[in-house]
Amino acid sequence: MSLSKAQRQHRVARLLEQHSIASQSQLVELLAEEGVAATQATVSRDLEDLGAVKVRVRGGEATYAIPELPTEQVAPHEHLRRVLGEWVVEVAASGNLVVLRTPPGSAHVVASALDRSGLDGVLGTVAGDDTLLVVVAEGATGAGMAEQLADLAGLSGEGSRR
Repeated sequence: MSLSKAQRQHRVARLLEQHSIASQSQLVELLAEEGVAATQATVSRDLEDLGAVKVRVRGGEATYAIPELPTEQVAPHEHLRRVLGEWVVEVAASGNLVVLRTPPGSAHVVASALDRSGLDGVLGTVAGDDTLLVVVAEGATGAGMAEQLADLAGLSGEGSRR
């Protein structure tokens, strides 16, 4: 089966949560069992994109894991631009809310980046599977934030609704 990069990376993250994966070749095999063809080089890039690291587990074996980033850690502005540009496909606003649409299984990636961005006016996010809600602070508008996020995502004037 042919998956988008976002869909494949979602599968990789899920497999890392469900299994103790000690090597990239083992991950390639697990993906193949699910009908997903991926090379070792692709899996290596996916692990890097996801921020996966090798950790020691009980018994001394090293396995891949995706560390939870502290919510206080601020993501650099360029990271936010890259994440929005790669994952956001539509932006809409209403009142003090912004709705962002992503490919299936990707909303949490964008929500996490926004939560850690320190972007003025963002109170927080709520993510589903392919949609996330951005709550905008008093004194700012959903339309203004939607425009800013659409600009960061490279969607200005196309694919965004206000």
